[in-house]
Amino acid sequence: MKALRFSRNEGRYAAAMLASKLRPGAGGAVGPLSLVDDKGPTLPADDWVRVWPRLAGICGSDLSTIDGHASRYFDDFVSFPFIPGHEVVGDTADGGRVILEPVLGHASRGFELPFPGASPGDGNDYRHLTCGHLEPGLQTGFCESTGGGWATEFVAHPSQLHEVPDWMSDELAVTIEPVAGGVHAALRAGVNEGDTVAVIGAGPMGLVTVAALRHLTDPGSIMIGAKYPVQRELAEEFGADIVCAPGELARAVRRATGSFMIGPRLSGGADVVIDAVGSADSIADAISICRPRGRVVLLGMPGAVDLDLTPLWHRETELVGTYTYGTETLADGRRTTSFALAMELAGKVPFDKLVSATYPLDRYREALGHAAEAGRRGGVKIAFDLRDERHRGLPTSDS
Repeated sequence: MKALRFSRNEGRYAAAMLASKLRPGAGGAVGPLSLVDDKGPTLPADDWVRVWPRLAGICGSDLSTIDGHASRYFDDFVSFPFIPGHEVVGDTADGGRVILEPVLGHASRGFELPFPGASPGDGNDYRHLTCGHLEPGLQTGFCESTGGGWATEFVAHPSQLHEVPDWMSDELAVTIEPVAGGVHAALRAGVNEGDTVAVIGAGPMGLVTVAALRHLTDPGSIMIGAKYPVQRELAEEFGADIVCAPGELARAVRRATGSFMIGPRLSGGADVVIDAVGSADSIADAISICRPRGRVVLLGMPGAVDLDLTPLWHRETELVGTYTYGTETLADGRRTTSFALAMELAGKVPFDKLVSATYPLDRYREALGHAAEAGRRGGVKIAFDLRDERHRGLPTSDS
C-alpha cells in the first residue's frame, strides 16, 4: 500500500508551523508527513470492508494539521500514526463505487445507536470516539486503525459508505462530503423566511453552504465576500444574491439592512452570519455584522483565538458551532440526512466545478502547496488522483 502517513513528531511539527508562516502548505515538505509503502490496515471486524480510493480531496482541516496549526483540543480524539484523507470516492471489492462518510460513529465502534436510524455524526455523548475496538479518532483520516483516503486503500464500516449513482462522476462524488457539511451548516443556521444571510469566506465550504442555503432554506438575501474571480463566479452560480470583495461585505450588509455604523460595528446587521474561515478576525467580523439577537454560525474550524466577546454579550448574539453532518429535519417536516441531501443537491448544482486540479500521491508537496494557495492560483478544491496507482479490488493482508 502506498500512503501519506502523519506521525507524532513534535520537532517536525514545529518545523511545519514555522515553514507554513513563510508559505502556506509548506508544512508538507518539512513536517511529520511522509510517503510510505506499507501493508494495508487490518479489518477491525468481520463486517468492515476495504476501499480503494479513486479521488481524495485536500480540505482545510488537513492543511491546518499538516501546517502545524490544528488545535491541541483534538489530541485526545486522534491516534498516531494516521493517514489523512476523509473526502473520498473509491471502490469496494464487490465492484461498487462508494462515497465515504468519514465520522467514526456508534455503529463503526460497536456501540448502540443514540436513536434508531442515527447517522455516524449523531449523538450527544462523544465517549465512543475514544474507545471500542478502534483506536481513538474523530474520523477516518485521523485514526490509526482505519487508514485514510490519501492512500491506495483503507478500511471502512458499512455505515460510513454511500453508493455512487452511475450518473455521478468521480469529480462530483469527491465533493459530496464537503457538500454534506455545507448542508448541515445551512440547516444549523436556523434561517427564517426572508432573513438576510451573510457568508464570510468563499473557499469550498463557504461556496457549498451558499448552494445549500439557496436550495434548502428561504432567505430574503444571501451575500458573500469572495476575494478571487473563480470564487466570485461560483458564488453567483451556486446562488448568492450579492457577491462582493471581502472588505466590502460589511458595507453590503449595512446597505441591505439599513444599519448605521457605530465604530467598527453595525447598529443592526444580518439575521444570520456564517463564518467559513474560523480565524479570530473572521469571528470578530461575523459578530460585528450580525444584528443584535442574531445568529453567528462557526463553520470554519477555529483554533485558539484571542477574541473580545463583549459584543457577543452586549448584542445577545447566538454563537453556534457546526461540525460535519447528521440527521436533518427540514422545514416541511421531512427527516433525512445531510449526505442524502448532498446527493440530491449534486443533481442540481455543478459541484464538480470545485475540483480545480488533481495530483498523484508522490507529488504531495506540490498538491498541498496548490491547495493552500488555491484561490490565488485560480482554483478552489485540490485532490489526489489514485486511479492509476491503486490496487483495484485486490486484498493485501487479511481479506
